[in-house]
Amino acid sequence: MIRVLALLAGFAGTPAMACETIVFDNAPFTTCAVDLTQDELRLFLRDEAGAIYGSFARIEQALPPGRRLGVAMNAGMFHEDRGPVGLYVENGVEEMRVITAAGPGNFGLLPNGVLCLTGGEAQIVESRAFAENPPDCRDATQSGPMLVIDGALHPRFIADGSSRNIRNGVGVDESGRIVHLVISDVPVNFHHFARFFRDQLGVRQALYFDGRVSRLYAPGIGRADIGLPIGPIIGTVVDVAPSGG
Repeated sequence: MIRVLALLAGFAGTPAMACETIVFDNAPFTTCAVDLTQDELRLFLRDEAGAIYGSFARIEQALPPGRRLGVAMNAGMFHEDRGPVGLYVENGVEEMRVITAAGPGNFGLLPNGVLCLTGGEAQIVESRAFAENPPDCRDATQSGPMLVIDGALHPRFIADGSSRNIRNGVGVDESGRIVHLVISDVPVNFHHFARFFRDQLGVRQALYFDGRVSRLYAPGIGRADIGLPIGPIIGTVVDVAPSGG
């Protein structure tokens, strides 16, 4: 196994977020661990005028002076207008309700799930369980399918599945304090991607965000993926020390 570790440094006075590239079963994955006791993790969809950001660069431009994105990625499936397919809550305001019905595509491949952020903690909850007893989420995004459910891989995944894509997703450790943002650096199938979360990162709950459009922004390691506009985005916001004169 090959591991290349980098710290997202360069933002004076802020905690460092650890990103690393790990080769797992002959495929490289980039994973960034966000410690919610130190790092501010948020969801982003619309600017103050109600327009969807669509890119990491537009979020950067909208942040106040002295603040910027530390690490970010796309955070859930979206329609052609880039509105969220499933539940979306940002700063306590719900834009889209939770969807519990099975349907076409990866989102409807039940069980799917919800990432719920409450400030200092996070959890991934199966969507029907979430609908029955909704936790108090400051931010939440629904996507699917679940990758890992209570330590088990999604029952529809097969080891030799032929559908391979660049994929991204999220896992949460059992303490609820560490959030793993992961993107595959080469096309992989669902089974391979899910096993990375379970067998390499050791998380018992993980959620798929998307494929093909998957993107990572991590300037501390020189990465800023670009492409067509996207919908929901998850990212850390960090303070930048003023430059000296």
